[in-house]
Amino acid sequence: MSPKIANLKEKVPQNVVGRYYVDFSCIYCDLCVEIAPDIFKEYNREGWAYVFHQPATPEEESRTLGALEACPTGSIGKDGDKAV
Repeated sequence: MSPKIANLKEKVPQNVVGRYYVDFSCIYCDLCVEIAPDIFKEYNREGWAYVFHQPATPEEESRTLGALEACPTGSIGKDGDKAV
């Protein structure tokens, strides 16, 4: 079974514009915020995470990719700069 891939057409509206995003399949397990708190935040009202800051340094990029790879629901995408 192949891992789930985040769906650009299903990204949550709180994401800032850019390459990385979180989609509606997020269950907010808090892992992304633990790994990259400078990139991800929880949207308490709905119970999902979102990207509030796109990575701007190699360190931020590395932590963001770490969160993407660790996400148990595959809810983090990295193709947000593509047209939908």
